[in-house]
Amino acid sequence: MSTRIWGPIKPIGGDQHSSEHRLRATLSWPHLIALGIGAIVGTGIYTLTGVGADRAGPAVILAFAIAGAVCACAALAYAEMATLIPTAGGAYAYTYSVAGETLGWIVGWSLILEYSLACSTVAVGWSGYLVGWIQSAGVELPALLLTGPHAGGLINLPAVLVSLAVAGLLILGTRESATLNIVLVVIKLVALAAFVALTLPAYDAANMQPFMPYGFASSEVDGTTRGVMAAAAIVFFAFYGFDAVATSAEEARNPGRDLTIGIIGSMLACTLIYMAVAVSAVGALDHRALANSAEPLALVLRTLDHPLAAWAIALAALIALPSVILVMMYGQSRIFFVMARDGLLPRALATVSTRTGAPTRITAITGVFVAICAGFFRLDEIAELANAGTLIAFIAVAACMMILRRRAPEMPRIFACPAPNLIGTLAIVGCLYLLFSLPTATLVRFAAWNVIGVAFYLAYGRRRSKLRTEPGQTEGAAG
Repeated sequence: MSTRIWGPIKPIGGDQHSSEHRLRATLSWPHLIALGIGAIVGTGIYTLTGVGADRAGPAVILAFAIAGAVCACAALAYAEMATLIPTAGGAYAYTYSVAGETLGWIVGWSLILEYSLACSTVAVGWSGYLVGWIQSAGVELPALLLTGPHAGGLINLPAVLVSLAVAGLLILGTRESATLNIVLVVIKLVALAAFVALTLPAYDAANMQPFMPYGFASSEVDGTTRGVMAAAAIVFFAFYGFDAVATSAEEARNPGRDLTIGIIGSMLACTLIYMAVAVSAVGALDHRALANSAEPLALVLRTLDHPLAAWAIALAALIALPSVILVMMYGQSRIFFVMARDGLLPRALATVSTRTGAPTRITAITGVFVAICAGFFRLDEIAELANAGTLIAFIAVAACMMILRRRAPEMPRIFACPAPNLIGTLAIVGCLYLLFSLPTATLVRFAAWNVIGVAFYLAYGRRRSKLRTEPGQTEGAAG
């Protein structure tokens, strides 16, 4: 077996697995669109509208469009790669098959950070919403069970319970989980549509002037980084999650059609939703009133004298968050599963249930890990690490798409990204800009995480890799 400088290349379509190590195809395109929207539409649209308005003023609408455009470029690259390599694992699998095992491991390790921290952070956010909801009804809960030791409590019990409940749902089966997710997504979309319908009649053009008070480029204003691009760097993180659709490739009934519809459809739908909500919110209320509000949409509705609708929006937020946890935990378990199946993690983890076809063992471990993080650790300082992992994955997928266009142009592409070099370059440049817009401390922690990952790979994964230990493995078309 020949190898490259970054290790062996995983064959494209050349690795076969027994039934106990192969995921069952149970998902159709409505499930995949709902998975994408379920992951994307969460806390971001409910909270980042106010933060973005503080950074860019009414031009937060433009910031959403720019962030959506960067993600759309990445989504087009994902669509081509997901249909070209329809296996579970997403960016990890693509990088392994195009650039080699070592870089594949680094991307996979970054994805572990993305999904696990995103799950834990959202679980803590859901706990905060739930506690506020219950206490608004006059019910006081024991403080020791509402926060971790870092805040003087014992454990964030609601965050632990929702993490374990979502893991239990995923263990029941992929199709059942995806079907419930469709219901949750419909509830969220109805709530946001109601918000737009109630606020658009109150649109006041005066609230849109000046449209770009802090300019286009990022700059320091009163000790805060402001400008359209500064806002775009923040609201970008309301978009990621569509990559979870790519991790479901092996479970798609018709991956060539369904993955394309799922990835591009969810991104297009969410971009339009975000822009409509931003126009409605900023047009109905001065952006300075929205700035840094923890609940900007509910604030707009209360200001317009719609208290019942404000209450319903808060309830919809409470419903939205578990669907985000579900999709992120789904993606995390599939990344773990494929890395274990490749031998880079213990292979005993890469087994599926004979009843449901889902990887129950790794899903249970993922749920416990997320629950521990959510229950005991302070996540506010490290949550941005999830964003760094996401951006690395986007960059890797765009690069893999362009490399394969040059290395294997004859490969049949069910979905071909238009203008691949332009789209891929825009995705990479846009993601690099956003990556280096993150705080320096976050980048340092991200580098430390990858140092730990490389050390584990050298000590364990490299020696137990399936491509290195099993004879007969050869390079595929990517090689």
